[in-house]
Amino acid sequence: MTSQHFEEESALGEAADGLSGLPRPFAYLLTIHLKEGRNLVVRDRCGTSDPYVKFKLNGKTLYKSKVIYKNLNPVWDEIVVLPIQSLDQKLRVKVYDRDLTTSDFMGSAFVILSDLELNRMTEHILKLEDPNSLEDDMGVIVLNLNLVVKQGDFKRHRWSNRKRLSASKCSLIRNLRLSDALKKNQLWNGIISITLLEGKNVSGGNMTELFVQLKLGDQRYKSKTLCKSANPQWREEFDFHYFSDRMGILDIEVWGRNGKKHEERLGTCKVDIALLPLRRANCLELRLDSGPGALLLLITLTPCMGVSVSDLCVCPLADAGERRQIAQRYCLQNSLKDMKDIGLLQVKVLKAVDLLAADFSGKSDPFCLLELGNDRLQTHTIYKTLNPEWNKVFTFPVKDIHDVLEVTVFDEDGDKPPDFLGKVAIPLLSIRDGQTNCYVLKNKDLEQAFKGVIYLEMDLIYNPVKASLRTFTPREKRFVEDGRKLSKKVFLVTVWNFELYMIPLALLLLFLYNCLGPTKGKVANSQDSQESTDIDDEEDEDDKESEKKGFIERIYMVQDIVSTVQNILEEIASFGERIKNTFNWTVPFLSFLACWMLAVATVALYFVPLRYIVLIWGINKFTKKLRNPYAIDNNELLDFLSRVPSDVQKVQYAELRPSSSQSPLRKKRSAP
Repeated sequence: MTSQHFEEESALGEAADGLSGLPRPFAYLLTIHLKEGRNLVVRDRCGTSDPYVKFKLNGKTLYKSKVIYKNLNPVWDEIVVLPIQSLDQKLRVKVYDRDLTTSDFMGSAFVILSDLELNRMTEHILKLEDPNSLEDDMGVIVLNLNLVVKQGDFKRHRWSNRKRLSASKCSLIRNLRLSDALKKNQLWNGIISITLLEGKNVSGGNMTELFVQLKLGDQRYKSKTLCKSANPQWREEFDFHYFSDRMGILDIEVWGRNGKKHEERLGTCKVDIALLPLRRANCLELRLDSGPGALLLLITLTPCMGVSVSDLCVCPLADAGERRQIAQRYCLQNSLKDMKDIGLLQVKVLKAVDLLAADFSGKSDPFCLLELGNDRLQTHTIYKTLNPEWNKVFTFPVKDIHDVLEVTVFDEDGDKPPDFLGKVAIPLLSIRDGQTNCYVLKNKDLEQAFKGVIYLEMDLIYNPVKASLRTFTPREKRFVEDGRKLSKKVFLVTVWNFELYMIPLALLLLFLYNCLGPTKGKVANSQDSQESTDIDDEEDEDDKESEKKGFIERIYMVQDIVSTVQNILEEIASFGERIKNTFNWTVPFLSFLACWMLAVATVALYFVPLRYIVLIWGINKFTKKLRNPYAIDNNELLDFLSRVPSDVQKVQYAELRPSSSQSPLRKKRSAP
């Protein structure tokens, strides 16, 4: 027992050591961030090229980038992770021009792997050369490289001769190390709120539209697209996570696009987040590096205390004192403090049962990913099982009570993308506090049942006043956001003996009728909506490396037009469904809030003359820019309706009951 205990302790200690004492050779992982090319050579008759990049080791192609058509300054912005067995070799980077028959060579460069520093991301500007070409300057390729030890191979090499260490203890040590690493890499320390206000003297050239891309690490946002203007007004807000040990550089790029979908970068600027003070609105005017003009931004760093990952034995809300303190923070007396801090969500990820076998061995390596808005946390991986038990506790800060918690189970597949094993979506307002619930996993579209179930226990503490006020403000931007808006006009028809207070009163009576009326048709309606939701996934398909010339370009143009029309029709239908579901009490919180607002409007219109109400509304609207020059325009009615689920979302959020064959309790009873 003593020798085994010593081996376990030494294994844990060696896993935390650096590179000291490691035998050679051992495996590495090389992360390549292919950023861009500059001043590449011309290979087409039209004066441009269609470049793409190949990465080779020992004469074998390990990765091939996408093709950027008709551009001598292409921006790939692709990230790939390559396994490296030995550092005594060169990574060769070759650039080619895509043609219909053959690919023309545009130059090559190489990187000596032994010269790279471990665990450090470094930028490399590689000059392209071709000994068979007479051209002196063939351009450069810009990429970032990061070399780290491949923990999986290192672990197998170190423990391959340890016969006395059982498989269960090896798995325990591995899970502990992965869990600690995930805690360190996942937990953010605060929120960076960036308000993109406007551009100043931005030159768009021959472009007709302008948009901005913001990037901080692997977090990306894209602003809405505006028509070409010297001083474009975006006025959008984006939230990034920041980590105190790696604040990073905020990269901002201004892009232009013409009607033919040709995109060109007009200018860039950078912000060092570590230099900005906390809890202060920093108004910055950033000059563009590679183009004229500037951007005006408002950046605020706010510490965040609500995110954590822990074991069941140290559950945050299990402690009565800590739970009382959190409840006090979100009580009604603190309704006007820190309006963005709505509440706290605690999720216990207990286990999953009867998952899909994703490996050839008939097993899977499952882990669980939890998403709440743009917040993501992940469990460690349980190897070689279809019934994993994670027993982890996650806490999320709630920024919108109408968000949906998405729990997705994946199968870890080494350096390849993980395989999908199932997903479930849970609206926050449907959470039953303190109860262990069994959720049937669904497919990626959340429309049909998948294989397996997952057991979760959730607790939600929030301030109802903050949640109600947040309902009438714009929703948080997603990393991939669709910025379409609908413009609505209200027409009032006045007749004899008609008063304005009768409008909200009639709507209020409609609410009461649906609330007191029979509800037997609701289940049938949800089933009908599930059958009628035929969603086309034709939009945003990845452009393959095909000949996008002549007739094919026209086909793509027709597809884009059809997709745009389809999206507009879906948006109109969704808008009508949201109005219907508001009156049908689909979300009682929102329906009660609408009833309360209609009651207030009825009383106000009955006792206050209309001219006074119009006067107050006009003063508030026209002095809003004077009171807050950086205010973001919004429509409270559309913001409210955006929280109401459509019929498609009702099907996606519907909780499926586990069948008798999937219930462990039934299995135990039926066992002889």
